[in-house]
Amino acid sequence: MPAIRSAGLRGLRETITSLGGDADHYARLGGLDPAALDADDILMPDLAAATTLELAAADLGCPDLGLRVAEHQDLSLLGPLALAIQNAPTVAEALECTSRYLFLHAPAMRLTLEPDPDGIDGVAALRYDVTAPGVAPPPQGTDLCLGSLHRAIRSLVGDDYDLRSVDLPHPPLAPPATYEAFFSAPVRFDRPSALLRFPSSLRQVRLTGSDELVRQLALDHLAEQSPADAALLAPRVRSTIDQLLGTGAPEITAVARVLSLHPRTLQRRLADEGTSFAEILDAVRASAARRYLVTTDLPLSQVAGLIGLSEQSALTRASRRWWDQTPRAVRRAGVAQGQRLVALGQES
Repeated sequence: MPAIRSAGLRGLRETITSLGGDADHYARLGGLDPAALDADDILMPDLAAATTLELAAADLGCPDLGLRVAEHQDLSLLGPLALAIQNAPTVAEALECTSRYLFLHAPAMRLTLEPDPDGIDGVAALRYDVTAPGVAPPPQGTDLCLGSLHRAIRSLVGDDYDLRSVDLPHPPLAPPATYEAFFSAPVRFDRPSALLRFPSSLRQVRLTGSDELVRQLALDHLAEQSPADAALLAPRVRSTIDQLLGTGAPEITAVARVLSLHPRTLQRRLADEGTSFAEILDAVRASAARRYLVTTDLPLSQVAGLIGLSEQSALTRASRRWWDQTPRAVRRAGVAQGQRLVALGQES
């Protein structure tokens, strides 16, 4: 079970107490050591953290609990990563650093800059995945993480960064107006992913007060904390394919161009790491297919197109190979799992 730093629940005790609840009680119900609510560096199971949020929200009648907790959070909860982000010269480099080292805070979390899902020129999407691929994202946890990300961006570039809209992969837990007041932007529900849409030009904005020496010291520390395989090429190829997947069938030439490598060099280095471009592409497609199947009701033909397959029959063949199930069976099982998680808090 993936572990996350307890800093991710900073502010939960204060929020529950303000609602008249006993934070220690809900922590124990969710399977957490209550000490995790008062420290930043205790490792806690991500499922226990998500369950604690869902139980407290349901029992206290506070459907916007995740957003309320996010109000207590800022970049400092990321520790040394926060120093590297705050001292990056541009927003683009701050996002790249966050994407590269976020796993040190929570291994299952991923931050990906993507083309706008609405296809609008000049708009980019920052997707935030809070669970491992194929795992239904917990609603309160998703609200908390995306709300915290929004506040972090505001702290870097100012309150008004021209946020166009917010996508959430679940129905509204609180009145939509509550979400729109928090984000100061339109919020769309039951979407394929949790993401923020903003002008592409935001990436080029320079951050004031950055200190290159402090940034380098923070990066050196993060590199020391990273596992030995962090320098491998395969994770970078996987991330690049993930970003290109929605634009068509990623080809090795396009991925190699993004990574400033010759295609033959990319293939040779992947072979040295015991994998291949085709294997990584297949794994990314499987992860994306499961995400679309269990978090959306998109037609299967559209899901096939989104993962770069030519037709629905190709998706069916791939699904049987990946999971020994049809796409519809995968969708039914995933939706049922998500419904059980949402209902968990109500059972208390």
